[in-house]
Amino acid sequence: MAVSSVTHLNFRGDARAALEFYRSVFDGELVVITNGDMGVPGDPEQVKWGQVVAPNGFHVMAYDVPADQPWSRGDDSFFLSLRGDDADEISALWAKLVEGATVRAPLEPAPWAPLYGMLTDRFGVTWVLDVAVQYTPA
Repeated sequence: MAVSSVTHLNFRGDARAALEFYRSVFDGELVVITNGDMGVPGDPEQVKWGQVVAPNGFHVMAYDVPADQPWSRGDDSFFLSLRGDDADEISALWAKLVEGATVRAPLEPAPWAPLYGMLTDRFGVTWVLDVAVQYTPA
C-alpha cells in the first residue's frame, strides 16, 4: 500500500494552457480529460482533470473550476490531492482528515475512480482523496 500527495491547481479556463506549459518546462507526459470526454454537463472543452508527470519526479494536476462555482485566483487556487491504490487505506485517511472538516464531496464511488471525496480541513486546506486508476482515452 502506498499513497502520494500531489499539488492540484485550479483554474478558470486556463488549465490546459497551464498544463501544456508545465509539460514544456519539465519535459513531462501530459494527460487531459475534458467535460466532453467524461460526458458531463458544461463546456465540453473545459478540463475536468489533467496532469503532467515528468521523469525527474515533477507531478502536478489541474482542472477548470466550473462556471457555476465561485473561484478567484486567490481563493481555492489549489487542492492537495492524496491518491492511493488501496480503498481501505484511502478510507482510513479520510476518516482521520474529516474530523472537524467541511465535506465538499463525500468519499464514494465516482465515474472516474472507485472512491473519490473532497473536504476542507479545519485549517482551510482542501483535500481531494481518491483511489487511482489508469486512464485509457476512449
